[in-house]
Amino acid sequence: MREIEAGQYRLRLARSASDLEAAQHLRQRAFRAGQGSSDADPFDTICDHVLIETRADGRLVACFRILTLPDGAAIKHSYSAQFYELSPLSQFDGPMVEMGRFCLDPDIHDPDILRLAWAGLTAYVDAAGVKMLFGCSSFRGTDVPPYYDAFAFLRDKHIAPLRWRPKIKAPNVFRFATRLRRKPDLKRAMATLPPLLRSYLMLGGWVSDHAVIDRDLNTLHVFTGLEIAAVPPARARLLRAVAG
Repeated sequence: MREIEAGQYRLRLARSASDLEAAQHLRQRAFRAGQGSSDADPFDTICDHVLIETRADGRLVACFRILTLPDGAAIKHSYSAQFYELSPLSQFDGPMVEMGRFCLDPDIHDPDILRLAWAGLTAYVDAAGVKMLFGCSSFRGTDVPPYYDAFAFLRDKHIAPLRWRPKIKAPNVFRFATRLRRKPDLKRAMATLPPLLRSYLMLGGWVSDHAVIDRDLNTLHVFTGLEIAAVPPARARLLRAVAG
């Protein structure tokens, strides 16, 4: 992934142990506030880590990691495979990228950061010939009712195609596709959808039919997939324009 500058921000790959440590500290603030000083796991050693920082002073404002897989047969080695039974996707033909641990500085709220992250991913996807992006999209906290409208919206509009649909593997899940009967309040649904997941959906993404209750990271998450061929051409052009 090449370095990209846009506005007041710069996107680049981590180049050193100190870069990785900075990302792990930001992840701790985002996912494990009050629990230690760093978020790390074994997947850090096999992933590339992407940093978004301010151009003026190098302050880290966002990060995520990417794991590139040659095809669906390798998806069993992904982070997501710990929580979802992904055998349907093992038949996917083409390179895949798992994006994980995406987080923003909790004190900064600037949509340009997310746009730059997607521009960086777009440039990488184009260069590497990637055919699918996937990962776990997280809702903050493990209390389900505040997100009923968001889950009802996902049930109605964005469940994965049957041929790729992840199956249940985790011991604690919320089966929103079968348990929810309510009609979603769209305004409330949009307000409670995580920004990263909203971006996936705008680009043509889909989700699992259940959410995993992850008490380790204090999140609810859904498996999220995006087939690159499904991205609307107009949106792809906008992201490529940011990437330069």
